[in-house]
Amino acid sequence: MPNLAAAQNHVSINNVCKVFVSDRGNVEALRDISLDVTAGAFVSMVGPSGCGKSTLLRCLAGLEFPSSGEITIRGELVTRPPENMGIVFQRDVLLDWRTVLNNVLFQAEFRGSDRRKWIHRAKELLDLFGLSDFQNHYPWELSGGMRQRVSICRALLDSPDLLLMDEPFAALDAFTRDELNLELQKISRLSAATTFFVTHNIGEAIFLADRIVVMNRRPGRVARVIDVDLPRPRSLDMRETPEFASYAARIRGIFEEIGVLRSAA
Repeated sequence: MPNLAAAQNHVSINNVCKVFVSDRGNVEALRDISLDVTAGAFVSMVGPSGCGKSTLLRCLAGLEFPSSGEITIRGELVTRPPENMGIVFQRDVLLDWRTVLNNVLFQAEFRGSDRRKWIHRAKELLDLFGLSDFQNHYPWELSGGMRQRVSICRALLDSPDLLLMDEPFAALDAFTRDELNLELQKISRLSAATTFFVTHNIGEAIFLADRIVVMNRRPGRVARVIDVDLPRPRSLDMRETPEFASYAARIRGIFEEIGVLRSAA
């Protein structure tokens, strides 16, 4: 029977710990992580390298499993990759021998669906991301930003209600990153998917999120959860406002408090 309390939230993370066991010694990656997320929320996770952000995302995706504690999605315990989930990694993981269109359609094939039923949807997404003219190109003919756009289209093909993104823009130049932040914001509003977005970039976390989970160094713990009360849609100019700067200063202050950053004083 589904957990009725957990069902009130789209995602519930309850006292999750993760320990990786090896011959060279155990590594505690996560400790007592708890978080409830309502449907349609955009959650950014920010923290130092090695703090367990990606590990937590993989547990949400059912690619790793907690050593203790539990994760429920739609009130159901996660014991395998959940249905109606899309995932985007830091590397685009495109198949170089398939065209852009066929890379997007691979999502349908992977789920055992008839690809012909998804061609219209795939072309709609490519058009939305400005890739219509490149649907018959191969990944090696595209820029890094275009490849990541294809990766996002693939994740969105079957309109997932849960989208997991692990530093998808980390390898991109600042201009392309800004473009994709604007496009992701638009997609998030249109799709209403619950999104978990891992980043090292404080500004990016603020710009995209409804809530920011600030994580401590390993073993990963939640240092603070910050609700972002900035109007949507958000423009790039908003990053220059005092309100935006206040959120950035608050997050940097938390990192100084927990010893991730050193105070200039």
